[in-house]
Amino acid sequence: MAEVREEVRKLLLDTKRDGIDDLVEYLDQIGFYTAPASTRFHGAEPGALAKHSINVMDCARSLAIAWLGRKWYQAHQDSITICALLHDLGKAGQFGKPLYIENVLKSGKAAAQPFKTNDELKTLPHEIVSVVEATKFIDLTEEEQRAIAWHNGLYGLFKYEIQGKEDELYMIIHFADMWASRIVERED
Repeated sequence: MAEVREEVRKLLLDTKRDGIDDLVEYLDQIGFYTAPASTRFHGAEPGALAKHSINVMDCARSLAIAWLGRKWYQAHQDSITICALLHDLGKAGQFGKPLYIENVLKSGKAAAQPFKTNDELKTLPHEIVSVVEATKFIDLTEEEQRAIAWHNGLYGLFKYEIQGKEDELYMIIHFADMWASRIVERED
């Protein structure tokens, strides 16, 4: 976990975005490095959220270079880094409460689904919370906000808003997230 934490910190700090230092410290405070990535699918284990974010970053970098070339990637590297690493920031929770908590049966035994959504946290969907939490510390461009909010693509909340408004950054983050969660992190 320490290795993943240092990689996330370094990548974000390398963007030199105003306020990024405070955001990096905030990730520690909200449990970003200990949170699961989901309740039962990819990364349903402590610490998987940060690992998933690194996987999305790696996939996004590869996709950007393959699809648009190294020059385009270098011109958009900071946006790709920020969007890839923070696309699921809302899964760490909000208002001092984690989004996902251990799923323990009344008997005290662990349930088959290892995590469940925290009923005490009545907030917006994680895609929106990711944008809200990030913008407490750094300014996001319009494209970055869209890429983070729309990262679940037609599977998510904004399926009707997205159609016809796709752009390079959104498509890279969406497909990187899909590839990371469905292929890289797939349990065989």
